[in-house]
Amino acid sequence: MHVLKSVIAAVGAFAFMAVSLTSTASAGDYKGDFMIRAGVSVVMPDTDAKVFSNGGYLGPAYDADVKNKWIPSATLTYFFTDNLAAELFCCFSKHDIDGKGALAGADLGDTWIFPPIVTLQYHFTGMGRLKPYVGAGVQWIHFFSEGRSPDLGGKLDLDDAFGFVLQAGIDIEIGGGWYLNADVKKSFIDTDASWKGTPFAADVDLDPWIISANVGYRFNLSDIFGRREASYEPLK
Repeated sequence: MHVLKSVIAAVGAFAFMAVSLTSTASAGDYKGDFMIRAGVSVVMPDTDAKVFSNGGYLGPAYDADVKNKWIPSATLTYFFTDNLAAELFCCFSKHDIDGKGALAGADLGDTWIFPPIVTLQYHFTGMGRLKPYVGAGVQWIHFFSEGRSPDLGGKLDLDDAFGFVLQAGIDIEIGGGWYLNADVKKSFIDTDASWKGTPFAADVDLDPWIISANVGYRFNLSDIFGRREASYEPLK
């Protein structure tokens, strides 16, 4: 049910953007300088935590797990050339954090995240309708609205995090500037966690995989801004 809701939300948002664009821009252009994509992503943290109490490491038996999440997501891509592009990925998601090992069954809290990713990409050409690409860049994660841990007795607090990202994907032309897209990103990122009013803290390696399925539309920005400029008439 959560996946279905995410898909519906993503498709609805993309349909709104596409209608807005196609009402002002000419037909899509596979050589255009701008692309928007929207779809659904699964965020799968590859979590490893070192848990401390009063500053002392409790050992490898104490661990934590950040749950996977399906979310609607979107990207904006600007093409400098046919091969070189920059992409912004964005979404919001909420994740539950549970204990593992000696902490198995413990509810460690939950958090909302805002995790934008910026990558520089190389797009391969000469493969017909198939347009594979690879990329590398950075991710910043902002944690907010953290919840209280009923088992540790304190409110979770997570520091914002910054890390490195690798990416691979493929666009498939389906006509009129439209694409189907599949994309995989791997982030290498960690954060510091604490529970207010308790002696507990943790160093958490998140290192999420982000796997996305999208519909994309490529066009020229000048088709929008040029047409708006042409239709402008000064007031008399």
